Amino acid sequence: MTARVEAIDPDQASRLYEQDQTHWLHPQGDLNATPGSMPKLLFASGDGTTLTDIEGRTYIDGLASLWNVNVGHGRRELAEVAAEQMGRLAFSSAYGGFGHAPGAELAARLAELAPGDLDATFFASGGAEANDTAYKLARFYWHLRGEPSRINIVSRIRDYHGLTWAATSATGLAMFRKDFGPLAPGFLHGPSPDPYRFEPGPDGRSAGEVYATALEAVILEAGPETVAAVVAEPVQGAGGVIIPPDDYFPRVRRMCDQHGILLIADEVITGFGRTGRWFGLEHWQVQPDLMIFAKGVTSGYLPLSGVMFTRQIFDVLKTYKGVLPHGFTYSGHPTACAVALRNLEIIERENLVERSAEMGIVLGKRLAGLRKHAIVGDARNLGLIGALELVQDRATKTSYEPSLGVGGRVMRAALADGLIVRALGGDIVALSPPLVITEPEIDRAAEILDRALERTARELEQSS
Repeated sequence: MTARVEAIDPDQASRLYEQDQTHWLHPQGDLNATPGSMPKLLFASGDGTTLTDIEGRTYIDGLASLWNVNVGHGRRELAEVAAEQMGRLAFSSAYGGFGHAPGAELAARLAELAPGDLDATFFASGGAEANDTAYKLARFYWHLRGEPSRINIVSRIRDYHGLTWAATSATGLAMFRKDFGPLAPGFLHGPSPDPYRFEPGPDGRSAGEVYATALEAVILEAGPETVAAVVAEPVQGAGGVIIPPDDYFPRVRRMCDQHGILLIADEVITGFGRTGRWFGLEHWQVQPDLMIFAKGVTSGYLPLSGVMFTRQIFDVLKTYKGVLPHGFTYSGHPTACAVALRNLEIIERENLVERSAEMGIVLGKRLAGLRKHAIVGDARNLGLIGALELVQDRATKTSYEPSLGVGGRVMRAALADGLIVRALGGDIVALSPPLVITEPEIDRAAEILDRALERTARELEQSS
């Protein structure tokens, strides 16, 4: 780990804040934020689960930055591997027949770790690139199989797959879609498999059966012969940390098999130990045909992503006569691949997948304890990804008016107290800390959330 830096000179800090606000258009930044609505934050260093800003204030990184710093901040070992690889071969193209040792070794290592017979990898740089690649390869596969009418990609409402054009079209969150139309054709959406919001019917069917049947209805309406693939996050992350019913994915897998449709698992958030398994779908013993990964493969130390696919799919792709008509400049970046290999070694060496499962039990208990606050309708987690869903009325599960921004209030109160969490749509407060988090740190995070919830509830009561 690395030492924290000292606070910088106030004049320098002021200059950095001004440069940031004047010249940097931040991803998903609030373009109309009023002064003081959010704290000024420029980070200077990280150590384990702790981030330090340029003014010397420290925070528990309760979201692993963006669901991705799995091995924690400040791993000098990863910096040294990157420097060593850069000194030897910083970059070379992977186009055509060119390659390098880190890429070949990483592809082989991923084949060992991945569930079932996922056996080959196409590398990209980020999750959205990998999603776009998966959709293209799925359509390409069916074209080579002599079924070019299979072009539709079926996603779900509240799925998040990235914000390139095709990934935005697959994403099922309205805020990311409404001002960017027309979006790419051939993307359909089924319902989110949300157990908390499920209302049992008189027929006694389980939540998993109802949600899987509703997804199948989208496929049947389009015509199964027009559907290339179903793409799904094992846990819907940005959509609210929605953990599906246990019988949901086994039913989806059987449905895909029945209609001859590929199943794509978007494991960008859930991969590499986040849920207490190497990959999220392993919780339900489900084998995807293609698997998208990113984030945790390097713990965010360098950009890297990819799509894994089965040997059967790879063999079909290789029947194409000519050059693969797809690629990115940084596909299989050698330095990123070298860092990924060492990152995976750290995860194994320190038993971080098992640790995620163990600390997930602790996190689940602490989140459940926060249901003592009347505004907490649901507390849920799977390994070290969890959330609190805030409601106006717990008995009826009635949500607050969006204009109240209740989730954002809790997030800001926690931030002021030294904890970084994320407010998602529907007043859901998400946590996804580094896998190295300790039980005392989870306890401290829960105490901060306890105070933030109490403060927010008091403010709501006073304003009503």
